[in-house]
Amino acid sequence: MTVLNTVRTAVQKRVAYTRLKRQLRDMPQQTAIDLGLFREDAAITASKAIYG
Repeated sequence: MTVLNTVRTAVQKRVAYTRLKRQLRDMPQQTAIDLGLFREDAAITASKAIYG
């Protein structure tokens, strides 16, 4: 893997993480409860989903 591919992959993951974190944080409270999620944990949940 070249350096360019490594950087590209890292940027794509960061974009996906940021988007998912925002979506989790902004979802309606009732939807979050139905899914068993806490909006306050959006960063942790997004990090686990994107980075493993």
